[in-house]
Amino acid sequence: MPANGNRPLKLQFGLINYEGRYLTAETFGFKVNASAPSLKKKQIWTLEQDSQDTQVVYLRSHLGRYLASDKDGKVTCEADGHNSDCRFLIVAQSDGRWALQSEQYLRFFGGSRDYLSCFAQIITDAELWAVHLALHPQANLLSVARKRYAHLSMEDGEIAVDLNIPWGVAALLTLVYLDGKYCLKTCDSRFLSNDGKLVMQNGRATAYTLELKCGKLAFKDCEGKYLSPMGPTGTLRSGRCSKPGKDELFDLEESHPQVVLIAANGRYVSIRQGLSLAANQEDETDMETFQMEIDKETKKCTFRTSQGNYWALVAHGGVQTTATEVSADTMFSVEWLGHKVALKANNGKYICTKKNGQLLAVSDSIGEDEQLTLKLINRPMLILRGLNGFICHHKNSNTLDASRSVYDIFTLQFSNGAYNIKGVDGQFWYVNSAGLVCSDGEAPEDFSLELLEHGRLAIRGKNGKYLRGDQGGTLKGDGLSLSSSALWEY
Repeated sequence: MPANGNRPLKLQFGLINYEGRYLTAETFGFKVNASAPSLKKKQIWTLEQDSQDTQVVYLRSHLGRYLASDKDGKVTCEADGHNSDCRFLIVAQSDGRWALQSEQYLRFFGGSRDYLSCFAQIITDAELWAVHLALHPQANLLSVARKRYAHLSMEDGEIAVDLNIPWGVAALLTLVYLDGKYCLKTCDSRFLSNDGKLVMQNGRATAYTLELKCGKLAFKDCEGKYLSPMGPTGTLRSGRCSKPGKDELFDLEESHPQVVLIAANGRYVSIRQGLSLAANQEDETDMETFQMEIDKETKKCTFRTSQGNYWALVAHGGVQTTATEVSADTMFSVEWLGHKVALKANNGKYICTKKNGQLLAVSDSIGEDEQLTLKLINRPMLILRGLNGFICHHKNSNTLDASRSVYDIFTLQFSNGAYNIKGVDGQFWYVNSAGLVCSDGEAPEDFSLELLEHGRLAIRGKNGKYLRGDQGGTLKGDGLSLSSSALWEY
């Protein structure tokens, strides 16, 4: 396990046939077709590898059932386990498309619309599938060979692969999907060119084909060479290899939220002074930045330091950064109070900032000294995905769609405990009198973010109501309570 404690993201994707249509698992009758024009829930497939033979893969639908082919080439998606009919081999082509071959019958899977079969003996255009990753496009990139993370190195103007822990906004990379290929975008909105330089415009040299090998990713450039870390700092650029070996393989990992906390005394919470947490610093560095990791079951949160240790409750309500493992004492409940938060430790007491800046979990109720301002630092570019798709500008109006297969990148600006959200055109989000979220505001309007679940946040407007996607796919600011339609992957 790398130092970040993350597992690689399960690879989820859409498969696009030669007619530009996505492979779809229908909810009724476990039928499959290739009729959908865009990537939504029914078009998402998860790749699972066989534990014995890593060449063999299983394709799991959104219903948890597996794609299968019988001896006559009939294709279904009903199997609820790894049956022999569900075993496929990926035969990658030079253009990055996949042919899927039944391991048992050695026939290839393809077709169009309702006419899909796995009976072809040779690969033609009808048996080729383009791969569209369905993960949230912002992640950390881990080099398999170096066991180090990629990050933007501003001084060298490159992406360097030399971080032990993916720390700060520089470690956030965005995978931009464009016409079947991917670009790697840094947190300052530049693209990685195959010569290792960072450029403002994407073009032929910034477009890569994704290839899969043993469940890891390789990025193939326009010349047929692969990205790999080079030299002492691991400069990311194309090497000489035209076949991916260990040096050319990467894992994508979920990027956890990283935050700074400002106490009631106006100072940053820091580990600079030693083991005990104290709010006594006036600037934010790695020593004042903490990674929030939210437990999927309890929704409680751990806070991790840049050295890899956790905040932990110790004797007499003290909070120290001594823990190397997660335990009950490293778990904190976060209570969201509009533009502030309060943190409750495992002893049932709230963390309070004492006169000398020390943080102690000793309070029974929330007053001014128990309130902290929490600032999210590693999402300056915000991409939001809800239940039914991404948030994107509406084509013909000032509203926002919340169910698109493509996304817009919004800018998140912190403003004294609140956030302003800015569109591609530099105009701001606001909630209008009809409860619609609009994207053409001249002046910034305050929203509050609540990091409520693992990988998901909620957004409240200044009216206190949650932003949610309605049945018609429009983004509204009228949610009275927290529902699944008001939670966003970010």
